Amino acid sequence: MRTEDFDFELPEALIAQHPPEKRGASRLLHVRGDALEDCAFDDLLRFIRPNDLLVLNDTKVIKARLFGQKETGGKVEIMVERVLNEHEVLAQVRASKSPKAGSQLWLDDALQVEVQGREGEFFRLYFSGETPVLALLERHGKLPLPPYITHAAEDDDELRYQTVFARESGAVAAPTAGLHFDEIMLDRLGKVGVKLAYVTLHVGAGTFQPVRAEFVREHVMHGERYDIPPETVAAIAATRAAGGRVIAVGTTSLRALESAAASGELQAGRNETHIFITPGYRFRVVDVLLTNFHLPRSTLLMLVCAFGGMQNLLAAYHHAVEQKYRFFSYGDAMLIERVE
Repeated sequence: MRTEDFDFELPEALIAQHPPEKRGASRLLHVRGDALEDCAFDDLLRFIRPNDLLVLNDTKVIKARLFGQKETGGKVEIMVERVLNEHEVLAQVRASKSPKAGSQLWLDDALQVEVQGREGEFFRLYFSGETPVLALLERHGKLPLPPYITHAAEDDDELRYQTVFARESGAVAAPTAGLHFDEIMLDRLGKVGVKLAYVTLHVGAGTFQPVRAEFVREHVMHGERYDIPPETVAAIAATRAAGGRVIAVGTTSLRALESAAASGELQAGRNETHIFITPGYRFRVVDVLLTNFHLPRSTLLMLVCAFGGMQNLLAAYHHAVEQKYRFFSYGDAMLIERVE
């Protein structure tokens, strides 16, 4: 397959720059094979059955963007990709000249950070002092909105670019399908017999990168950390026994579950995934996927094409553009039934 096979024309006006007025006020495109139905997000209750299991990603977005200067006085922008421990991170560093190992950075006029070296495209940075780095980021960092959102993070973004069930800090991008849910919707789902389970996958900045290789097979997938609790494995087994379906909320939940089942059986525990799901992949865990609309030529568009059928999903995206659905993080949602 060629990367260009997953391209489509997207008018810039359809890229959502702000969330809807309230959570859950989005539209929902239901995709079942080649059948499409235009709905509201509230219609999700029509499509989910008692005994189904909704799997949510409880990762929490950290304030990963920092600004400051080098020892030489040159400006520098830091985008944390991953917190390694209480004092070290991997980060992208944007400056006129790349900093050298051993050099110091001053961030937000308060933090002294040592550049320890380079690891591929990232720099390993050490935050000195006794305060854990997550607390320092919360105090001094800025929310890292996606590159296609053109405004700087505002007070509303601090609240709305975070799911209501976020609890495990570590992501630099939100699991955006989860942004549609408020406590009222979760409560309504519970009242009709839908169960909830959680995974953690810390979304990295690589999620926004288009595939630049000519052929899909040549793309090298970025890594992300995930954790599958034993309770979630047990909930999935109970769902299967009761005849229910496993519904992944977001491609991040799906990637975590499918990665943990790579051996053929779902395994609890923490690991790193580089899973790259493209058409032809055999899904082991997930039956239904709730997701937002993704970037052209992206690994996530390839994933949904694998899940719902390539022609079906490309037609669904064409339909969404025609019907002026809102795209990307603050945009509308799709509910996709898996095609065998």
